[in-house]
Amino acid sequence: MQNFSARLSPVRLFWLLALGLLVMLLLSVFVGRYPAPYWMSPGLLQEDVLAQRLVWSLRLPRLLTALLLGMTLTACGTVLQMVFRNPLVEPGFLGVSQGAAFGAAVSILWLGTSPVIIEILATIFALLGLALSYVLARQWRFGGWALRLILAGIAVSALFSAGVGVLKYMADPLTQLPEITFWMLGGLWSVTWRDLLYILPIVLPGLLVVYLMRWRLNLLSLNDETAFSLGAAPARERGLLLVAAVSATAAVISVSGVVGWVGLIVPHLARRLTGANARHTLPISMLMGGIFVVICDNLARTLLPGEIPLGILTSLLGSLIFIVLMMSVRLELRR
Repeated sequence: MQNFSARLSPVRLFWLLALGLLVMLLLSVFVGRYPAPYWMSPGLLQEDVLAQRLVWSLRLPRLLTALLLGMTLTACGTVLQMVFRNPLVEPGFLGVSQGAAFGAAVSILWLGTSPVIIEILATIFALLGLALSYVLARQWRFGGWALRLILAGIAVSALFSAGVGVLKYMADPLTQLPEITFWMLGGLWSVTWRDLLYILPIVLPGLLVVYLMRWRLNLLSLNDETAFSLGAAPARERGLLLVAAVSATAAVISVSGVVGWVGLIVPHLARRLTGANARHTLPISMLMGGIFVVICDNLARTLLPGEIPLGILTSLLGSLIFIVLMMSVRLELRR
């Protein structure tokens, strides 16, 4: 992989991935189980009214949401890893995903399943989870900063997971409990244009802020004194980046449910291809994240007659990629 990245400049890699993403989206329009498993003939769109409605009303909003989901999770993972100077950080490790899950469960249990209400509560509790992890890591005195942050994230995630468990125990087993359970598994089976339009006002500005500030991530990954001496305002800029990234993540998770490992693995792959410069790593990781989630979603709705939850596939493939990465690192060290 390193030899490949040495032959291919980051700019060329960016355009290659952008082209690959466009091709993947075009092909995904025809992937599904209608009228036959795995594939729909492009000519069928001109003849079959049901195929036209299926593509325009279901597949297109779902594909665009999967694209946004992958790009947002990887952007948030990249920001968190660089801001906290910890390569093991991702939204699920800092209480963000579990906080959003708790907020969504609260909404489903007491306030209904309105996408707007779920999105608002998921965003509030996701930000709360991140803030609690940061405050606890600052207060603890055991170990270094990276270890304290991971331990704090584990503790906060466990607290929110326990809260979700209590809410599931209190939920109506016939209506509310299945809704919470399937939301926790992650999936895009119920996404429509309305759901996509609900999250766009938060996701797009959040991604835009993160993308425009990618130049500052290199400075913000340094300690406060060094970053300040180089012209940055560490506290204010980090706060803006974190709020933008976590808000966008919470908004898209409110629609998709909990989807893990994307924000951890894809930024690592991007750094292995481009190096640690956020100017190149962030946009390339966003493209790779979009491709990865679109592929996983295609597999989720195609492999079996019943749809596989998206969170299961991303965790399975992400963990396998993580194992391969760790084995390759070990082999390089042996040499």
